Amino acid sequence: MGLFDRFRRSSRVSRPTGGARTGSTSVRAANSADEQHLHEWVASRRGVEGFVEPRTAVSDVTLLLVAHDGEWTRRRVSSVQWAHQFANKHQVPSYDAAVVGIPQRMRDWNRRQKDKPL
Repeated sequence: MGLFDRFRRSSRVSRPTGGARTGSTSVRAANSADEQHLHEWVASRRGVEGFVEPRTAVSDVTLLLVAHDGEWTRRRVSSVQWAHQFANKHQVPSYDAAVVGIPQRMRDWNRRQKDKPL
């Protein structure tokens, strides 16, 4: 066995299924539980905006939903197009997070949660 033989890809290695491969990592694909969570979250909050986050080396496309008070949730979605269609269907404005960033109220909400006494 050569020095680097153990690092070579082998057909004997099983590959993960049910997710996309991005570089050297695999990511879990969006599923119906993710979609259900987004539906319930939008229905139970007001002033919601959507921020579509592009695929990266470690995560698939995600939809970040932020409520009026900064409370937020993030879930994987099947595509950028699906995320914008979801937002339009629920009358939620949607933005490209890579262009506009994330809202300050979300960072403020995170800070308030961190500072809360247990």
